[in-house]
Amino acid sequence: MQFPISTAGTFRSGLLALALVRFALAIPTAVAVAAPAEEQDFAALRAETEKVFKDRVTPFFKTYCTDCHGIHKMEGGINFSPTLMSPGVPSSAKTWKQALANVKAHDMPPDDVDKQPTDEERQMFVDWVGTIKFLSPKDPGAFVIRRLTKVEYGNTLRDLFGVDPAVAAELPDEVFGEGYLNTLSPLQSEQYLGIANEVLERILASKDQPPTEAQQRLFGDTPAPDRDLRAAARTVASKLARSAYRRPASKAELDLLVRVFDLAQENKLDYPASLRLMLKAVLVSPQFLFITPEKEPEARQTVAPLDDYQLASRLSYLLWATMPDAELSALADNGTLHEPAVLQSQVKRLLADPRSRALFDGFGAQWLGLIGLESKTFDTAKFPQMTAEMRAAMVDEARLFFDSIVRENRSVVGFVDCDYTFLNGTLAELYGLEKTVTGPEMRKVKLEDANRGGILGMPGILATTSFPNRTSPVKRGVWVLEQVLGEQVPPAPPNVPPLEKQDKKAVEDLTLRQRTELHRTNAVCANCHKILDPIGFGLENFDAIGRWRDQDDTGGAIDAAGELPGEKRFTSPQELKAIIAARKDELARNLTRKLLAYALCRQLEGYDEIVVDELMEAIAKDGYRMQTLISEIVTSYPFVNRRIHEPEALKSNGQ
Repeated sequence: MQFPISTAGTFRSGLLALALVRFALAIPTAVAVAAPAEEQDFAALRAETEKVFKDRVTPFFKTYCTDCHGIHKMEGGINFSPTLMSPGVPSSAKTWKQALANVKAHDMPPDDVDKQPTDEERQMFVDWVGTIKFLSPKDPGAFVIRRLTKVEYGNTLRDLFGVDPAVAAELPDEVFGEGYLNTLSPLQSEQYLGIANEVLERILASKDQPPTEAQQRLFGDTPAPDRDLRAAARTVASKLARSAYRRPASKAELDLLVRVFDLAQENKLDYPASLRLMLKAVLVSPQFLFITPEKEPEARQTVAPLDDYQLASRLSYLLWATMPDAELSALADNGTLHEPAVLQSQVKRLLADPRSRALFDGFGAQWLGLIGLESKTFDTAKFPQMTAEMRAAMVDEARLFFDSIVRENRSVVGFVDCDYTFLNGTLAELYGLEKTVTGPEMRKVKLEDANRGGILGMPGILATTSFPNRTSPVKRGVWVLEQVLGEQVPPAPPNVPPLEKQDKKAVEDLTLRQRTELHRTNAVCANCHKILDPIGFGLENFDAIGRWRDQDDTGGAIDAAGELPGEKRFTSPQELKAIIAARKDELARNLTRKLLAYALCRQLEGYDEIVVDELMEAIAKDGYRMQTLISEIVTSYPFVNRRIHEPEALKSNGQ
């Protein structure tokens, strides 16, 4: 198959060029190795979980749930029948989480239903949900061969060719929460081809011009006319592919690249122009745009360890958001990166490098909910301070704070309770420190006010969890429960009016707290709000952009007092922080789950929860330190292994 080429050395149709490469390059997978068996203790736990499900959980649901959420009636679109038939399959996980949240909050069964479970029955179900993981076989989970994100793609081009990562600026931003994509649309294909052309224009010399430094480094000298140009091109292709694919190219992959070179030669392009076309083929190939394994798997295996090259990429893109450097690549070439001691030492090295700040941009900003702060709308009349400079300083504060926890290997509890932050003159105004912190440079500042310090008192997060014109105790309470403590908060019931719909005359003399508490007079709202409202009220001393205040917008005194389950009472943000920081196991487990999911590029399911248990046991021994958490995740079973075939136990209905 041939395509006409112009004298400039480009395909007349960019899409045909991309189609040629994508048609011919197959995405390979890894060599499979048998996973070790799991044994009697696990089998006993599985048997007990199945017994409790049969003897107690199934009757619980048939008594209290399936009349309204079964085959014949599906209120709210919820049908528990498939879940009761296959309790351990991954597709049931979302249903169990939703049921758990509603049962814990006493939202279900509704209060107007006569048959109500006892507290003991509710606790039985809550406890059992925590054992569902034992119904899953040992499995590293679905393996994602994913495309580089926009940031990763730009950084990789920078590290390969020295170009500004902004060359990728025209690519669309990822939609966070939707997972990593593994497809290319025609529009994206056009965009990648356009970016490849732009990169080549920047780094390679025009025809009849002396070669650039980058060109010399990539292509070497042009061989003498009597030399075998095709053999020389194959040598160049091997070198280019090793860097761009982040692993050695297979014979078939090299054959294809040489065919591209041949195609250029047949169309009378000179040697440098032919190599240029070959390099373009590399830059639009799936092997460059995706993180791909080195070899095909053995069909007989269910699970295989990652090859060292893919492990190097998985680690580097996790912590640096770019390709492996020379040291990681050398360890992969030597076949030693997978050794736990070597892998852990590389984690430590990568985290000590400034490029590890990418972990905040990729993970930290998502976790803290700061992704949308730059574009979030605020009432400019009430909050003229929310300029672009202020928003940037808010994100920088969180970034530097997150980085300090990681780089200094502090306990994850420090995210909630600590005595320092990072400020510049702009952000210091919100802290009331404008007289002592001036200028645009961010610097570490020790905080004397114990109400501050940690993410709960951070203006960027307080602003993100507010409305454009006022605070939201509900949003702040939900954020703390879900993002900090890992609780599942049921969605608000339908047809519940917002505060703005309340009778204005009836509430004109009420504080925001009093207005919010009106929700708790509604039985439908009371169960959830009695948990999340106190947390939100405990942060009411901070206004919608994070400034301290003693009165709310109505002029009423702020009442930050509250009580959490277990008779944990507080009267200020300082005391609330202390209560939440004391729940270190929940804090650490939540962060562990979120970071593991991010590292694996997928949602957690089944056996992953057993992995989380193992991670928690390991990091607890070291005081829940952040680098220990990251190191344990990187050496964990699902991070260093991949599923080749779905286990039979996951395919069966009954488990």
